[in-house]
Amino acid sequence: MKYGAVNSLKSPRFAGVKTFMRMQQVRTVEDIDFAVVGIPFDTCATYRAGARFGPASVREMSCLAAKPYHPILDVDIFEECSGVDYGDLDSIPGYVKESFDLIQEEMQKLFAGGVIPVAIGGDHSVTLPELRACCSVHGPVALVHFDAHYDTIAEYFGKPYSHGTPFYHAAKECLVDTSCSIQIGIREGLYGAEDKNNSARLGYESLTADTMHRMDLDAVVEKIRQRTKGRKVFLTFDIDFLDPAFAPGTGTPVPGGFSTWEALEIIRGLKELDIVGYDLVEVAPAFDGSGITSIAAAGIIQEFLSQIAWRKKSRKL
Repeated sequence: MKYGAVNSLKSPRFAGVKTFMRMQQVRTVEDIDFAVVGIPFDTCATYRAGARFGPASVREMSCLAAKPYHPILDVDIFEECSGVDYGDLDSIPGYVKESFDLIQEEMQKLFAGGVIPVAIGGDHSVTLPELRACCSVHGPVALVHFDAHYDTIAEYFGKPYSHGTPFYHAAKECLVDTSCSIQIGIREGLYGAEDKNNSARLGYESLTADTMHRMDLDAVVEKIRQRTKGRKVFLTFDIDFLDPAFAPGTGTPVPGGFSTWEALEIIRGLKELDIVGYDLVEVAPAFDGSGITSIAAAGIIQEFLSQIAWRKKSRKL
């Protein structure tokens, strides 16, 4: 059976249950290439919470912002692929370890079934159980990490898990191969000079926003391609990679970021990478009355799905 989406020229986009791109909501790993998965968990947010409502908001805006045919890649997502909206994963608000276990267990089913998960967070802590699930099937992967923040602090308030710690733990647990992983867009202020080199000590390469703004986008893409060359990749996108002018609806916005167009151009340049999982996190719709953050997020996820379809069409999957 092949799964797809409602035809919006036959049924208006404002009708129906709000799944991503109006896809069928089916919890299956059979006969699908990808699954869009909501992870509405933000217990690990350290300042402005609200990303638990991100999956619902991004799904709603996807009916407007995301369409199946990608004119630049010349690919129709649902002509090439079978995909579903898998629904939201369970979690226990306030209980981090227990929620991580639930997320890992369900995500592992997708990876083991040969499905490419495309997750919508939730705060960035959810990427850690995703990577645990990914590693259990694929082994340590290369990480491509779009973010304003390094997220490699060892602990917050004496506790191991927050949305600022996932890639410290991912490195320490050998979920990712840091020697071929890269963080891009970093521009955060730090708690102290000692935090400047946390990522480098763990083995990650980092491209700061200051450096990137002085580079051609093609050079950024090539840097990522060379760093991850020949490896399976997990791509994680924190919406605060975008400048707050383009994505105000997030918990920890940082000025000096990137436009939505620049993000799409970089992502599009990575279409040939062997990406086995994607996520997009930290959309907090309460801080954006206009909805542009969720519109940007939906467009970026459409780019992810179009890449999957392009690789299948090009026989690279």
